[in-house]
Amino acid sequence: MELKINSYAFGERPQAVLPVPEFLQAIGEEGARKLVSKHYDLLVQSDIKHLFPTDPEELEHAKLRSSDFVIQICGGPQHFNQNRGRPMLSNRHQPFAITPEGRITWLECYRQAILELDIADELIISFWNYVNVFSNWMVNTPSKQTGFVTGFQLPKR
Repeated sequence: MELKINSYAFGERPQAVLPVPEFLQAIGEEGARKLVSKHYDLLVQSDIKHLFPTDPEELEHAKLRSSDFVIQICGGPQHFNQNRGRPMLSNRHQPFAITPEGRITWLECYRQAILELDIADELIISFWNYVNVFSNWMVNTPSKQTGFVTGFQLPKR
């Protein structure tokens, strides 16, 4: 299975297609929370760890908020909206300098966590396609080198 990182121009907001509900049905809410937790555990070891809480309690709260969002976008209960209001994630992330290179690191960590799931490839691809596009919406600081979001081919699974 090939999970490619798409390239976009800085500021581009391509249409994101929500993951199929079968993704959440396959992993369940607990599985979604474990996926997000694994993703964050990888992020806090990455070159963008400065964007994430260092306090363990704050990190757990961030994992909870993010997993609430994942559950919601995958067709589950509206936990995020009930606890935080409408997502408006671009605004919520504005205080942080998120570069195209940071987006790639974020996606690489998600790729690693996603590929540990033991579910059908088409379900993984559905979730990947969403985060791949959605992640570009969070980029708010252009690349120092080009002003464009960079992308490259990831190794096959």
